[in-house]
Amino acid sequence: MPLPVHQAPLADHAAAAAHLSRDPVLAGVIARVGDLPVLAPTADPFGTLIRNVTGQQLSVKAAASIHARVTATLGEVTADTLLAASGDTLRGAGLSWAKVRTVQAIAQAAKTGAVDFTHLSGQDDETVITELLPLPGIGRWTAEMFLMFALARADVFSLGDLALRQGLARLHPDAPTAEILNRWAPYRTLAARYVWADNARVKAGGEPV
Repeated sequence: MPLPVHQAPLADHAAAAAHLSRDPVLAGVIARVGDLPVLAPTADPFGTLIRNVTGQQLSVKAAASIHARVTATLGEVTADTLLAASGDTLRGAGLSWAKVRTVQAIAQAAKTGAVDFTHLSGQDDETVITELLPLPGIGRWTAEMFLMFALARADVFSLGDLALRQGLARLHPDAPTAEILNRWAPYRTLAARYVWADNARVKAGGEPV
């Protein structure tokens, strides 16, 4: 059965890149960065959100290490195993107390049905955000990253992300933000990924636009 339009993953990079390339500045970024991998929706939204939380504010390597320790400690990362574990056990696996509180709140929400992770992928973007925001430690930025990288939503650009705001200001210093984002719709997720990639290129010593 085909996915609803609001749930469709961004799979056609050629069409998306062609649309974004109508912006000559972003066209230059796309040419410099090249193709990016296609995002696909996760089969495990609950586990993906837990992994996202455990890896927040860590390097990729450190995040993978912490998640591996949590998995080894619990045997399997599920709502039941997270709720059965003591805070001290999760702290011993490398989580901060704030993250312990968040992952156990997510587990409790999944267990009680306060957040129905099995049907979350069928909700529109704002509904997903509204479902997640009441959870402690989950802000709009986390929810938007979840939309982008767990649910593979095509049209998300997080203005709560400092690097995206800085990249947007660097690429279009004199244009209103809303105007640029409207121009990039409905492929703002891919636009954001290109902005991040270009930020990394500039940080590594590449020539700025």
